Amino acid sequence: MPRRPRVLDLFCCSGGAGMGYHRAGFDVTGVDIRPRPRYPFRFIEGDALDAMREMCQDHDLVHASPPCQAHTALTKGTNAGRSYIDLIPQMRDLCRWYGVPWVMENVSGSTLRKDLTLCGEMFGLGVIRHRHFEIEWWGGEPVQIPHPKHRGPVRGWRHGVWREGPYIAAYGKGGGKGNVAEMQQAMDITWTDVHEELTEAIPPAYTEYIGREFLKDWGSAFRPGYVPEPMPVAA
Repeated sequence: MPRRPRVLDLFCCSGGAGMGYHRAGFDVTGVDIRPRPRYPFRFIEGDALDAMREMCQDHDLVHASPPCQAHTALTKGTNAGRSYIDLIPQMRDLCRWYGVPWVMENVSGSTLRKDLTLCGEMFGLGVIRHRHFEIEWWGGEPVQIPHPKHRGPVRGWRHGVWREGPYIAAYGKGGGKGNVAEMQQAMDITWTDVHEELTEAIPPAYTEYIGREFLKDWGSAFRPGYVPEPMPVAA
């Protein structure tokens, strides 16, 4: 039997990205500097950059979600003046040095090259959560999904005005932001109920789409005739 493709999920947190790759057909190994007992796949506690050096060439794809705090709007506003590490340049250099196919994910405002932008509305989710992806693998990159018009605002208080909308704010607390149960439902993440892990997660739908796009090229290169089942995408 041909083996399943393997993905190394760096800075994995609770496994939002890892679950998407699993659903796309990958075997997943996650690495995080902190214990993540709810991570649903093989997990290694340790430094992601060290794991990259030691393990990346044993995997078919590397996914990295470096800390985003240096680039968020909150850091540039409410938390202005605080210092946060930016690991994107180091991660990019390592990926290119080792020559592995890779995907790197981060927030708007980051220094990523924006090869692909995904939004919860593209998948019919209850969050907007725009994320950008820098991607390098053979055969090109995922096709950009058209960005549908948002159906309304994010629910909650903003500038003293309450807005009712179809999306929840999956970050922070109070002010109408989503609670744990709402974040779980909105992002399709059921295996963790830790608030901090949910606020940092990306919906699995994002990486399921990316993973399926990767497997089209991986299959043509290593498994002739391999065609992954298509993933439903919201109109």
